[in-house]
Amino acid sequence: MKELLRPARLAPGARVAVVAPSGPVPEERLQAGLDVLRGWDLDPVVAPHVLDRHPEFRYLAGTDADRAADFQAAWCDPSVDAVLCARGGYGAQRTADLLDWEALRAAGPKVLVGFSDITALHEAFAVRLGLVTLHGPMAAGIDFLKNARAQEHLKATLFAPETVRTIASPGRALVPGRARGTLFGGCLSLLAAELGTPHARTSARGGLLCLEDVGEETYRLDRCLTQLLRSGRLDGVRGVLLGSWEECGPYDHVRALFAERLVPLGVPVVEEFGFGHCAGALTIPFGVAAELDADAGTLTLDEPALR
Repeated sequence: MKELLRPARLAPGARVAVVAPSGPVPEERLQAGLDVLRGWDLDPVVAPHVLDRHPEFRYLAGTDADRAADFQAAWCDPSVDAVLCARGGYGAQRTADLLDWEALRAAGPKVLVGFSDITALHEAFAVRLGLVTLHGPMAAGIDFLKNARAQEHLKATLFAPETVRTIASPGRALVPGRARGTLFGGCLSLLAAELGTPHARTSARGGLLCLEDVGEETYRLDRCLTQLLRSGRLDGVRGVLLGSWEECGPYDHVRALFAERLVPLGVPVVEEFGFGHCAGALTIPFGVAAELDADAGTLTLDEPALR
């Protein structure tokens, strides 16, 4: 798995667009997130349909066409330096199929931030654009709004990425050891759902896989993980980082599943690494080469996440 192109870091005064490629966004949380961004001396602009709701499928933030148009316009606006997703939920897969990928490529590298359902866009940006993206807190996310650590780590990654080249966590080694590779991954259920699509990677060879999820019963996690394993999708992976598993059942049960399914891979595995749907979520740059030390609970990037 090759390293990807790193976008430029942000500077004070940078214009950032907030979009909603997936689920509906509560207005009060959006406004609170915009206040945080303004406090960082950023100039946030809200895409026209961010507060929409689909007329029939109320789990979507507006129609597929409108959500895709918002994303396309934000990315292709030469005055915009970064596109921040407002929240996850569901719908990014439907949006990805409507984007003009040649136009996105022509607009040049920019920063994309999001996680959860945005996993579909992380995969697409890696495959279609060869671009590093940030798996990090979203502008209207409750964990972001109420947690200083999540805010501080994202801010440092955006403005001074050399200060967070070593990402330390309270994680524990499920399988000890060190491994080098290129970071990728995201939400387990989305990675499984992306299999076979034109926007998904076909191999994990040479990669450090980051996995997290929320609200999935253990048997569903088992099904998704088993699908990745049976498909050969995890062949050649060099290490695994496990993030948060909120509302996925008793953690001892979830941990036992990972022990059974991942230990046989024979690579270092670290659990509770502190990214995903959790308080104080860390920002992880996908597409950057790094070294995982499972025993120490550290991830050391070969170079800063952004140029």
